[in-house]
Order: sequence, then C-alpha cells, then structure tokens
Amino acid sequence: MAAQEPRPSTPASVDTSFTHVRDRNEQVPQDGEGESAIPEDKKEEVLENLEDDWQHDPINPRNWSGRQKWLVVSLVSLYTFVSPLASSVMAPALPEIAVHYGITNATVVAMTLSIFLLSFALGPLFLAPLSEMYGRTWVLHIGNIVFLGLNLGCAFSPTGGALIAFRFLSGFAGSAPIACGGGSISDLFSERDRASAMAVYTIGPLIGPVVGPIIGGYVSQAIGFKYVFVIVAGLGGFASALAIPLLKETYAPIIRLRRDRKSSDSEKAAARHPHLTQEHGSKLRLLWINVSRPFVLLTRSFICFILSAYMALMYGIYYLMFSTFPDLFSEVYHFSLGSVGLAYIGLGVGFLLATFFGAWLSDRVYAWFSARNGGVGKPEYRVPALIFGSLWVPIGLFWYGWSAAAQIHWVMPIIGTGIFGFGLMATFLPISLYLVDTFTFAASAVAAASVFRSMLGFAFPLFGAQMFKALGVGGGNSLLAGLAIVLGIPAPIWIFFYGEQIRSRSSLSR
Repeated sequence: MAAQEPRPSTPASVDTSFTHVRDRNEQVPQDGEGESAIPEDKKEEVLENLEDDWQHDPINPRNWSGRQKWLVVSLVSLYTFVSPLASSVMAPALPEIAVHYGITNATVVAMTLSIFLLSFALGPLFLAPLSEMYGRTWVLHIGNIVFLGLNLGCAFSPTGGALIAFRFLSGFAGSAPIACGGGSISDLFSERDRASAMAVYTIGPLIGPVVGPIIGGYVSQAIGFKYVFVIVAGLGGFASALAIPLLKETYAPIIRLRRDRKSSDSEKAAARHPHLTQEHGSKLRLLWINVSRPFVLLTRSFICFILSAYMALMYGIYYLMFSTFPDLFSEVYHFSLGSVGLAYIGLGVGFLLATFFGAWLSDRVYAWFSARNGGVGKPEYRVPALIFGSLWVPIGLFWYGWSAAAQIHWVMPIIGTGIFGFGLMATFLPISLYLVDTFTFAASAVAAASVFRSMLGFAFPLFGAQMFKALGVGGGNSLLAGLAIVLGIPAPIWIFFYGEQIRSRSSLSR
C-alpha cells in the first residue's frame, strides 16, 4: 500500500500472508512461498469474503468498548509482569544460592540467574507464531500455568543443576506474554491510539525485573531464597484466576475463523483463512511456515534487525546491572541482603516516569507529524521519540559508572540508574510501536525483537564480572555508553529519513 494512503483497519482485517494487501488482485491469501493458497475457481469467493464490512463488525476487537479493551490490556499486562519478575527475583540471593548448592564458579552462579533469559528468548519464536495459528488467549493461559508449576520446581530443586534446568524451562513457558502481548495491543487499537496501551503493556517486562529483587531481597533474608519462587508461583496462580474467565480472544483471523466454523460452512472457513487451516499443506508444513516467520522478519528486514539489535543492547546492559548490583552495593556501600533489593528502585522510578511521559510524547509527536501529512500517519513518526530516549541512555550509564567508581554517596549511582531506566523505557516504547505499526504479523515482529534482547540479557551477566574487573565500574559503563551512542543515535535518524523507502520495497511490511 502506498505510504500516503490511510490504513485504519489493516491490522484487524486481512493479516493473512507475508504479502500485504495492496490491491484487489493481491487480496487472495498466499502461503509462505508466495503461491496462491487456494484453487483458481475459489478466488472470487475469497475476494467477496475479504471485502466484508469487517471494519464495522461488532466482533472486531477494534470495535469493542473502551472498558473491554482496557480489561484485556490489564490482564495481558498482569501476565507480562509476573514472568519478567521471575527473571530477577533471585538476584539479591545469588551469594546465598552459591553457598547452598556449593557453587564456586562465578559464571555458573550468574547462569542460575540469566539462564532464564536464554529460553525467554527462544520461546517467542515458537509461541508467537502459534498465537497467530490458534489465537493469543490459550497460548497465554497454558504458558502461565506451566510457568507456575516450573517455579515450584525451582523452589524445591535438590541440586544446582536442577535449579538451572527448571529456570531454563520456566523461562520458555514464561515467554508467552512477551510473544503475544504486542500482538494483542495491535489487535485492539489503531496506530494513532495504541501508544498508551503499549506503554502499559511494555512496563511489565521492565518494571517486573525491578520489583523482583526488592521482593527477593527481603524474602531471602527473612525465610530463605526458596520462597521467592513460591511467591512467583502464587502470583502466577492469581493472574490465571483472573485471566482465564475474563480474557477474550483478540486475534481477528481466529475470531472470524471460529465464527465461520460455527456457521457450519467449513469450505468458507478454509477459503477465508487458508493460513489457519490445513487446506494448503500438511500440519507440519503449516507449523514450519508460521514458526519460521520471526526468523524471516529478523533476517530479511534490516529495519527489524537494527531496531532489535539496539533493544537487545539496552536489555543486556539492564540485566548486567542486576548481576552486579548485589556485589557493588553490599561490598562498597555495605547494604544488607534485604536492602540490596532497594538499589533497584532507581530503575523503577525511571521506568515509571518514562511510561507516562514517553506515551504522552509519542502520541503528541505522532499526531503532529500526521497532521502535517494530511492526517495520515506513518511508522516513521514514532522515531523522534526514540531519538529523544536514546540520548538519556549514555548519560545514565556515565553517571552511574563514575559515581560508583568514586564511591560517593549511594544515592548518586542510583540516580544514574534512574536516568538509564528513563532512557531504556523511552526507547522500548517507540521501538515496539514501530514494529507493531510496520509489520503485518505484529506478534512475530515483536517476538523477533525479543530474541535479540533476551539473548543479550542472558549473555551480558556472564562476562560482566570479568569486564568490570578489567576496566573498573567506571570504565566498563563508559564502554557500554559508547556502544549505546554508536548504535542508538545514527540508526534512528537514518530510519526516520529512509525507513519508508525500505518498507515500500518489502513484502513483509504493511
């Protein structure tokens, strides 16, 4: 579709192939290799069905009441809060865990924390496409229930190896809301209305890891580290108790497929939704087409790749802080085990400020540029907010690193982490919005980005101790700030000016 044409109903309408609907002759759904997914004699019927007035259909999630939409956003955000909380809840207790299981290798100790993020990265590659095959809702429910059980396994692990194994598996199950959440927001809100909802959703993956250590520090000190996992399992149970009866399906093709099947017209359902049925290939081939989609987005879209890489760098630095805070604040500032968790509050304050201000700024900037473009929005109008946020990241890292290196009052490095947290959240929101606005399969695009960020979140803590030992906390954070400047400022400026040209040449974009 040409950039100047409005697209208010696209995300909730066709969404049936890698090839975006550009004109009537291209509205026939295609399979993963670009071939027609239905016989020639059925094409006219499919075209007629696709031209139904879905935009005004009451079952279209875009037409739900504001109350219904925000109930879904709240429940998905609750799911998205619980599993990232589990990623860091044990951070203050790492020394106690090392003693309990007799682990003497610093890298292995760090792995008990970060192994969660390795499978947290892999999970969305499978779960996001499955949500576009079978719907978002039950992927969220089943993932959370399995996640709950695996956290109980973490609590009662007999050995360090068993703990690492349960942490790995719980990360995979816990990635379901990360895989589906961005797609759910896209299902419910149009481009110009979704910034606030995306801000609420995005705060879960960021504020959860901040709240986790605060809980984990005091619980570990009072009754032992095992109970931090029991508490996480209890939170998961609470989330399921609310969401299972209240959360409705939001993915438009699944809603329409279920309606068609209820009408007992299986031929119509197969024709209208070939990417959700087996009419054009075996179940295994259908699964492969959908599971490979995030890899396709990551490797064939340079915009998706570069934005995901920047998001990954931010996430890696974020989790590197988690693994180094216990040593820094206990050894240099003499915090107790419980008090170490309070060191993470600076990040949380930064996230909250950026959530409210970032959503407001993103909406205002998007509306201003859209008004100048005749009322038509573009994904590139998200980029100025990204550029603004990227400026704060190196400032926060320099502040945190050199104030800690100078061992001045503990509040100074915490203020630095708050500035970094503000920049991190202020970049996450526009990147997420850009990916959702740009790509036909929004959940798969967000999943592709989560691969990068969770992989670096896993890897950075493993070498953090060695880097800071060699460079010092000031020099190490200066290196990270330099990387943030190199990757985080030129790339968004380039996307702002040339992103539309690149999107227009890609079959993966809307």
